[in-house]
Amino acid sequence: MIFTLNKLKEIYPEQLWLELSAQEQDYAWQHTASQAYSNAAARWRAFVNFLCLNTFLTWLKADSDLTETPSTWPQATELPSFWDVANGTGLTLGATRLVLIPSDKGNLPEFRIPQEWVDIPDWAANYYLAMQLNLEERWLRVWGYITHQQIRQEATYDPMDRTYCINQEDLIQDLNVMWVARELSPPRQPEVKPLLTFPAETVKKLLDQLGKWTPYSPRLDVTFEQWAVLMASAESRQHLYQLRQDNQKRDRTVTVAESNPSVVNNLSQWLHNRFEAGWQPLDALFTPQHKTLAVQFRSDAALNEVCVKGAKLIDLGIQLGGTTVVLLVGLTPVIDNKISIRVQLHPIIGETYLPPNLRLVLLSQSGTALQEVQSRLHDNYIQLKRFKSPVGKHFSIHVALGDVSIKESFVLKPLAS
Repeated sequence: MIFTLNKLKEIYPEQLWLELSAQEQDYAWQHTASQAYSNAAARWRAFVNFLCLNTFLTWLKADSDLTETPSTWPQATELPSFWDVANGTGLTLGATRLVLIPSDKGNLPEFRIPQEWVDIPDWAANYYLAMQLNLEERWLRVWGYITHQQIRQEATYDPMDRTYCINQEDLIQDLNVMWVARELSPPRQPEVKPLLTFPAETVKKLLDQLGKWTPYSPRLDVTFEQWAVLMASAESRQHLYQLRQDNQKRDRTVTVAESNPSVVNNLSQWLHNRFEAGWQPLDALFTPQHKTLAVQFRSDAALNEVCVKGAKLIDLGIQLGGTTVVLLVGLTPVIDNKISIRVQLHPIIGETYLPPNLRLVLLSQSGTALQEVQSRLHDNYIQLKRFKSPVGKHFSIHVALGDVSIKESFVLKPLAS
């Protein structure tokens, strides 16, 4: 059932509901199209954030009781370098910092806040606003907010996508509570641990690695400590943005991008529960944030026989909305120095089915397709037939949707005696 905006206001009277006109959407899209972004997912993220920011600012400035002039953080000219790789926008009102975290997803059981906005000192805010946009029905709502202190005390950290997760019922829905609290108790700068420091040579290597063109944000391709150092520096952030633009122009005809070209996943290390950046043991999914996945994985007879299971979020920046799926690789040692491998692809939290026509391909060391499976209209997951890999043999897993694909490379290296 589809409700009108007026009806939604009646059902959720404490939440802020704002109309999105066709003209506002067109303006936001034209503005975004005039900026440079490294891939389709980044351009869509920028569109959603710009539309959210503009709409909220218009409402905010119309408040006659507002004494301060709101300003974006960072400056408007720096926003493309943020949105190219991260979701969210900062707003400053006097001594108060707000962060707007938008989503255009229909099912929002929880508020997911990217770790950058919480654990990078210069990014941290007093208040975090959960914002949902419905572009078809043309409305935006603020369905709640939470403070930095509450995130520290109440949020669950999800290492799979590096977000802090808050259940919907734990958010404060009425923004008036925030305005009153702000007047009664002037906000203080959130307390955040200082970031690690890295030598200039290490920073340069990180920029060279992450500046390569990919159809997704590289924020999960290195450790958070490494990523945070780049994001915290305006100079490094701008340099990364420029590198990705330059490489996108040079490599725009390339449709296959390795998730992290400089890394070949060493499955021998997986057997000792040591994973490369971006990968997690499957047990990391067994949290309240991943109930559906946990139940499905645990009930899978094929997976119950697997000794080691690694999982990774694969972000396919496709068409307009973007698509994120979970790639699962399971290992079982067998005789003759080989391992038996099971590969599956699952929808991310909040989604029941995979998008149709999603391809999962096994490639040999020479790039020959050995297996391929494609999702249908209502597939909960897809998987390759179990296969074996000997020591020293490279293979790759190719995930593709439309014109964009991502490749993860693997090898079973000899174990030290």
